[in-house]
Amino acid sequence: MSKSISIFDTTLRDGTQGEGISLSADDKLKIAKKLDDLGVHYIEGGIPGSNNKDIEFFRRVKELHLNAKISAFGSTRRKDSLAEQDDNLRRMIDAGVPAATLVGKSWDFHVYTALQTTLEENLAMIGDSIAYLKRCGLEVVFDAEHFFDGFKNNPEYAVAVLAKAYEAGADWLVMCDTNGGTLPHEIHEIVSALSLRLPEAPLGIHTHNDCELAVANTLSAIGAGVRQVQGTMNGYGERCGNANLCSIIPTLQLKMGYYCVPGDSLSQLTNTARYISEVANVNLPVNQPYVGNAAFAHKGGIHVSAIMRDSRTYEHIAPELVGNKQRVLVSELAGQSNVLSKAQDMGLSLDPSSEQARKVIDKIKNLEHQGYQFEGADASLELLLREATGEMNELFTFESFKMLVEKTAGRPVVSEAFVKLKVGGENLYTAAEGNGPVNALDNALRKALQTYFPQLKEMHLSDYKVRVLDEQDQTAAKVRVLIESKDYADTWSTVGVSSNVIEASWEALVDSMRYALLGQISLANEITADINPKGLVNH
Repeated sequence: MSKSISIFDTTLRDGTQGEGISLSADDKLKIAKKLDDLGVHYIEGGIPGSNNKDIEFFRRVKELHLNAKISAFGSTRRKDSLAEQDDNLRRMIDAGVPAATLVGKSWDFHVYTALQTTLEENLAMIGDSIAYLKRCGLEVVFDAEHFFDGFKNNPEYAVAVLAKAYEAGADWLVMCDTNGGTLPHEIHEIVSALSLRLPEAPLGIHTHNDCELAVANTLSAIGAGVRQVQGTMNGYGERCGNANLCSIIPTLQLKMGYYCVPGDSLSQLTNTARYISEVANVNLPVNQPYVGNAAFAHKGGIHVSAIMRDSRTYEHIAPELVGNKQRVLVSELAGQSNVLSKAQDMGLSLDPSSEQARKVIDKIKNLEHQGYQFEGADASLELLLREATGEMNELFTFESFKMLVEKTAGRPVVSEAFVKLKVGGENLYTAAEGNGPVNALDNALRKALQTYFPQLKEMHLSDYKVRVLDEQDQTAAKVRVLIESKDYADTWSTVGVSSNVIEASWEALVDSMRYALLGQISLANEITADINPKGLVNH
């Protein structure tokens, strides 16, 4: 059986110290439940009593009945005082959770400068605090802050700090690279040296990413004997962040033979990472290893040709193992293999040797040259491919639109759109207002179509992005508009390009509606139906 690694998640404490991250008590409870479903062993909830959110979290988290141990965070007693009288330690005990994470100084420079006390008093602060928490029935995880900097400056004292914590009853001795400046070979050498000095001690590692080495440093520590890993989901944390558990867990489990989370839970990793990014309202980097949207995305024609034969040619693991999926991108770099792969995914029949295939590839490259980008607009690409293969049956036809934008002094701008369409041979002319031109167009288009296609009530625009393509042309530049739409079951993106932002928006907006109706379009193709004015299908 593989060796086990204890996963200690500190997203809810250390992760929230990252810039731009603020979690409510409800947010923290949702994330805790998701982490527990993934199978982490410890969840550090925050600092009891430090703010109302953490007070509420520790009160309510007990109702979730999680399998993971919830840990409260705090520092050692104050200098020249008694542990039993320390308010911070008392709050950790009163939190009513099974574990406590206690941080203490292990760098003599910090003892003198930050605590302004003696080395002996710092050891007493650590020993007294741990012993008190143990007497109160808590499992204690001791975080030796700045351990690696301390070891390099005064190795005897850094080791003495951990020895004191172990002697006082600490269940885990965690070495922290708090400034994130230690290199992997240094981590390995120092952990190996400590393992010889404290051979029975249960060791953990806590690294920061200031040199973009947090994951590498964690893996190096594991190789030297560490058995607990502290980190955050998506690498959230102060400054450059903490060690990213989304990279550490699958690397340890799939590549290094360690057991971190249940095997069936590992396939939840991508979903968990993306869920937490949504709750934290922080965009997940598309190129994040294992869980990013581009982690298994292929663009070069040679690559795509190879993965269509065997995905192992350009994928280090099967993406399904971590709950991700393979994606083939289509762009100006695309070869025939890219387009054929996308068509195959959509269930479309496209003969690779046909004139049809050549024309659609040339069209995609020409559109990309004009500024279109189909990598982030799969829905527009699918519509284009369906048109090329003759598998599109348009349910409505655009005739024209007009915009009226009025600004009166002292009053907000009013936008009104007028849209002319044709549905099933019937001419429609609708008007609608909105809080902006795009919203007005959206409202007018829906007003015209929802009578015929009521399912459009279920969809809505979830994101809208505009990018200037030719900055040297200034206000006359082309723009690319990307629109993301959602319904209760799916999310899709469409693209429009024009030197007029309203026209580009309209193009992406119409495509979003066309894509939403693909199910009905397919049904119409399948049974060669036409649509009556009530939106019913006639055979």
